[in-house]
Amino acid sequence: MEPRAVGVSKQDIREQIWDYMESQNLADFPRPVHHRIPNFKSKKTLLVPTPRLRTGLFNKITPPPGATKDILRKCATSQGVRNYSVPIGLDSRVLVDLVVVGSVAVSEKGWRIGKGEGYADLEYAMMVSMGAASEETPVATIVHDCQVVDIPEELVEEHDITVDYILTPTRVIATGCERPKPMGITWFKISREMMEKIPILRSLRAREQQAGKDVTLQGEHQHLPEPGRQQTVPLSADRRPPDTPGPEANSMEAARGSPPGEGALLTADVFVGNLPQDARVSDLKRALRELGFVPQRLTWQGPRLRAFLHYPDSATAQQAVSCLQGLRLGTDTLRVALARQQRDK
Repeated sequence: MEPRAVGVSKQDIREQIWDYMESQNLADFPRPVHHRIPNFKSKKTLLVPTPRLRTGLFNKITPPPGATKDILRKCATSQGVRNYSVPIGLDSRVLVDLVVVGSVAVSEKGWRIGKGEGYADLEYAMMVSMGAASEETPVATIVHDCQVVDIPEELVEEHDITVDYILTPTRVIATGCERPKPMGITWFKISREMMEKIPILRSLRAREQQAGKDVTLQGEHQHLPEPGRQQTVPLSADRRPPDTPGPEANSMEAARGSPPGEGALLTADVFVGNLPQDARVSDLKRALRELGFVPQRLTWQGPRLRAFLHYPDSATAQQAVSCLQGLRLGTDTLRVALARQQRDK
């Protein structure tokens, strides 16, 4: 439940802004503006993040040579992200110079209220976790003048991002906000449902878990890792994810033929099955880059609708199996499991 100051809540402020913008016809498409970050025209060009983080955190939009104004407009839409962009992986070492967030309401002190789903806060936290942003990275929001209101500080939570600059059609406000911004992902605020929807979260969680950080999710109960101690989650045979091959299936795979150049399937190898008929090796490599689990080598057996990923050690392979559950190519969900060690037959 969201915090409530005396007589007011975040939702109260959202409803006040949404009602006013609708009644004054200030909002642009899509309408009605309720339950959205309001759009309005102020002769500014905005770039938007990947919608709902489904395919990663960043996408670099690259318009084709000689792009027309119509194509450039499409580049700023979800269709443009799909057609004219390439994903930027966790290991890209990209540095963000300015973070621009949408808002439903914002105060001159820098407190911000979004539409209530938490994506902007999560995007910022993920940028910090992967080293793309820091406390020194300025955060700005672009709003209509009517969206600048008083917000009680009691409504601001630890994971809420604050803003340094507010841009409206008539003025620029430097908030001078000194409240610390989130230093990374607040894992106990993340639900299992959100982990399923956002594959890149699984990769970030695996990295932080391996570094010994507490990555307990919302509703989970587990012992905190000892300081400085790395922690991995082994994938035991009796706790395999559903619809993944077990030891018997791997024995059959070994009998049919090990990956080229391999005499046995090792514990550092990961089996990927149920590949689509038209899948290409580049499709799988791209998906692995987006999730931050690029193997040392990849054995492609497309005609058999499978592949093998070769990692440097079993711990990395186990983390990969955990984070690649639910991986999709097109409309097909892939089968991912540890390729258990088999003697060369």
